[in-house]
Amino acid sequence: MKIGNVTFDCADPDRMSTFWAAVLGYEKRDFPEDMRQMLLAAGLTDDDLAGRGLAEDPAGVGPRFFFHRVPEGKQAKNRVHLDINSAEGRRAEPQEVDAEMKRIVALGATVIHKQDATWGPWPEYHYVMADPEGNEFCVQ
Repeated sequence: MKIGNVTFDCADPDRMSTFWAAVLGYEKRDFPEDMRQMLLAAGLTDDDLAGRGLAEDPAGVGPRFFFHRVPEGKQAKNRVHLDINSAEGRRAEPQEVDAEMKRIVALGATVIHKQDATWGPWPEYHYVMADPEGNEFCVQ
């Protein structure tokens, strides 16, 4: 089994797919023109198509991120969140985590909390952040 999509309910799928593609180094995907024309011919509208967004790993390894427009806003804390690693294959140094946090803030995220403590013998250094629509995630 493999995860097919990580799906976000959101108000602005285009904005969210652009944000998360930039965060993860993914590619934002739009409907290919032939598919767009087929969907419009089937009775969907441009507004219907704007209600969906997609960001995909260009290597095809990571999960696809799917964004679906819903009318209601986010109401409470996420029950599941993403942890974004600042370094590949190893624990990032604090300065690397700080740099990644700053890069993601420049893309439109906000910092909720900085964690700099230990849990038993292990250091915990990460940021709890929110994407442009308030979904929490961590940068470690």
